[in-house]
Amino acid sequence: MIFLLLPLSVFIIHSILPTYYHKHFNSNAITDTQQQGILLTFDDGPDEIYTEKLLDLLNKHDIKAIFFVVAKNAKKYPHLIKRMMDEGHEIGLHSLEHKNACLHSYFYTKKDFQQSLDIMNQLNVTCHLYRPPWGHMNLFTYHFMKKHQLKLCLWNVMIQDWKNQSKSLLKERLIKQCHSNSIICLHDSSHDCGADYGAPLNTIGALELAIPQLKIKGLKFISLERSQ
Repeated sequence: MIFLLLPLSVFIIHSILPTYYHKHFNSNAITDTQQQGILLTFDDGPDEIYTEKLLDLLNKHDIKAIFFVVAKNAKKYPHLIKRMMDEGHEIGLHSLEHKNACLHSYFYTKKDFQQSLDIMNQLNVTCHLYRPPWGHMNLFTYHFMKKHQLKLCLWNVMIQDWKNQSKSLLKERLIKQCHSNSIICLHDSSHDCGADYGAPLNTIGALELAIPQLKIKGLKFISLERSQ
């Protein structure tokens, strides 16, 4: 029995407790906008198929967002990173290759941050925000966040848009769940990060339907610098 309890205890200390603590008790983590407004955030990109379409939609509605990018994807599509910056969006870090921190060591975590930030520096991007894949952290994640002067940004609205669901269903979830200090976590990449193929097209379609209705409800779309 002790041979089972020991690895379980190590996993709880290494992965479960850090994730739980930083989600629920870290007062420095950004978990809502702290004022009246909706903040759109997108994880897992950039993606050659979907990100351009999403940027077109945001530009049409004059909405600024935060893109939490996977560094290896950013390296593949530097023109999309440049467009994000040129159009006034914030770029945050979402890991090197979208691996779950719960399953990795000090040395991989160190490499994850260092190589990611090296790539972003090569793209002339200074990241101030970090969002771990799936929101999972390990015992060393926060140490490297502080070392690289990154602030943890989580979310309080998620509509499971990584699944291939109808845009009308996703729209209804957005309308129902969004409130006056929402940080919405959506996704602009699919199969490379574990989502269903084509799912971001439904996300984009849902946003096209939901944005006017959310504005009618009196909800404003804001950027992070106006929300902090």
